Amino acid sequence: MTMTDRFADATPWDVDADKLGEECGIFGVIGTRDAAPMTALGLHALQHRGQEAVGITSFDGQEFYSRRGLGHVAANFSSAEALAELPGIMAAGHVRYSTTGGSGLRNVQPLFADLASGGFAIAHNGNISNAMHLKRDLVQKGAIFQSTSDTEVIIHLVATSRYPTLLDRFVDALRLVEGAYALICMTPAGMIACRDPIGIRPLVMGRLGPKGKGGATVFASETVALDVVGAEFVREIEPGELIEVDLDGKVRSHRPFGNPSARPCIFEHVYFSRPDSRMGGQSVYEVRKAIGRELARESLADADMVIPVPDSGVPAALGYAQESGLPFELGIIRSHYVGRTFIQPSDGARNADVKRKHNANRAIVEGKRIVLIDDSIVRGTTSLKIVQMMREAGAAEVHMRIASPPTEHSCFYGVDTPERSKLLAARMDVKAMGEFIQADSLAFVSIDGLYRAVGLAGRDNACPQFCDACFSGEYPTRLTDLAEREGLAKAVEKVA
Repeated sequence: MTMTDRFADATPWDVDADKLGEECGIFGVIGTRDAAPMTALGLHALQHRGQEAVGITSFDGQEFYSRRGLGHVAANFSSAEALAELPGIMAAGHVRYSTTGGSGLRNVQPLFADLASGGFAIAHNGNISNAMHLKRDLVQKGAIFQSTSDTEVIIHLVATSRYPTLLDRFVDALRLVEGAYALICMTPAGMIACRDPIGIRPLVMGRLGPKGKGGATVFASETVALDVVGAEFVREIEPGELIEVDLDGKVRSHRPFGNPSARPCIFEHVYFSRPDSRMGGQSVYEVRKAIGRELARESLADADMVIPVPDSGVPAALGYAQESGLPFELGIIRSHYVGRTFIQPSDGARNADVKRKHNANRAIVEGKRIVLIDDSIVRGTTSLKIVQMMREAGAAEVHMRIASPPTEHSCFYGVDTPERSKLLAARMDVKAMGEFIQADSLAFVSIDGLYRAVGLAGRDNACPQFCDACFSGEYPTRLTDLAEREGLAKAVEKVA
């Protein structure tokens, strides 16, 4: 899905959180009579990637069936009656996260359209950074859009392509789009899965049952979804690769974009992926522990104990404790029955939610010098509240350590980040940030330390191995819509 729905009815950023918003999660399976129930199970494993809405589309060889709803997977697909509406041996699903202005059933995926070649369903994780530009051209040519999602642009590009086969039309459409995408598409002939040419967004392939006829092929955003449905991990879809699976189970691989250098999103290792997933052949959990060890080597604090900000700070805190020799303690207890802090209607409600979600374990922290480990700081408001909470519980000193470099730049590839002017690291240096959150000290892991944690010698500045634009400001693709918006803003400024 998108960083935000970037069309006319989208509203400005107004979220208030110290977490980057989850992206979206996609899952697809072809070759099993339990396609829809298996898709629901796979999406449940990907629920952390999007909690706003969920949808599943299935195909029984003749007809496509869709069911979509707002809320979690369990709230929409836990009953036999709901799944009975989705017959067939092929299904694809999507868990969605969007920002304010993009809500509503019309944007819930998979999106579906009847093309000249038959039905076409698409589920998308990522963001098309020239969607507004393409949409403007399509509308001028007579296209009628039913949603405000950038994903619908792909459908219109496929529909209007003049190539003879659907696969060629699909590739033709993808050649026109910029940005990041992992896609699962369904047609009457089978399933297509692909990643953008530099592989910013993740996508893996699995196998359920025997190879060839009689087995099922599975695609998912993360390996944990394969684990949950009992599928064997086969491999990651390569950057720029397009995989076709027909209704007989035959798998074909295509590489229409050549072999460009991969730039997967490094924040998958830091925060987005579930710790029991694997990315790039590595355990996400072990990488996060390694980030904590790097953080301890770079920014050791004179303290009594290490405390994670749950839940995302736990693996890095374990690594920090192991490297530093300091004891690991649960000084903050999290309630798992509280909603997201940034969707509350007022600052007072958001601040109350911080306390409802996190509570200090006074018996552990009172009188102690503590090191708090978290994965990131975005606006700084939640970090400030947590530091204050530790002090109110009697902590003698509070040292904050962050398991990622400062987030200085917005993401345009499918991650919900505020505009740059609202990012704390874009407005302040580390010392000023520490004063803002009222910590005794603040430090972030270096970008080289982050790269070392994923098994590299450091960042290759001439040719970075990951997309780290939120830290470095080096975007690996063109950002046409952003350039056009900024150009318009400058023009208006000049006239004024």
